[in-house]
Amino acid sequence: MSGALRLFMSGVDALSDGAGKIAAWCLVAIGFFITWEVVMRYVFVAPTIWVDEVSRYLMVWVVFLSSAYVLKRQEMITIEVLLGDPASPKRKLAETLATVMLLIFAGTAVYYGFQIWLKYTLAGHTTDSYLAPPKWLTHAPVWVGGLLFALQGLVQLIRVWRNELPDPKDNPLEISH
Repeated sequence: MSGALRLFMSGVDALSDGAGKIAAWCLVAIGFFITWEVVMRYVFVAPTIWVDEVSRYLMVWVVFLSSAYVLKRQEMITIEVLLGDPASPKRKLAETLATVMLLIFAGTAVYYGFQIWLKYTLAGHTTDSYLAPPKWLTHAPVWVGGLLFALQGLVQLIRVWRNELPDPKDNPLEISH
């Protein structure tokens, strides 16, 4: 494999890993915020005005940032009864079709998501909520996460046809029975 392609693939993998770690830390923050809200509301009878809104915004970021990480780790839903051998031509074609569909979805999300994000960012719009954060904060995860997802999809497509997909048995997060 050429050095440039290997560099591209490892760079996309690193971005996906970084996005996954950011998403995980966002989930930790959400858990902390909600715990804070419960304590403030029921112990001190002084509910906050920001926890619900901030937690929802972080959750949107989590969903879109984690998609590339999940794809990289091959943790999407797969049915391997008929196509268990990753090197078989049928499995490669099935993986290719699935990845192309993902790329179409991600490309559409990036294209339209970026346009909406740019429009609201340039206009300086804010949300219609008490905190009123800028709209770019709520629209950016769609195209940022979609772009990472599409890049990771391209890398996975290359791996399918080069027989470089990792063996799912090597997954350290997998629980063996």
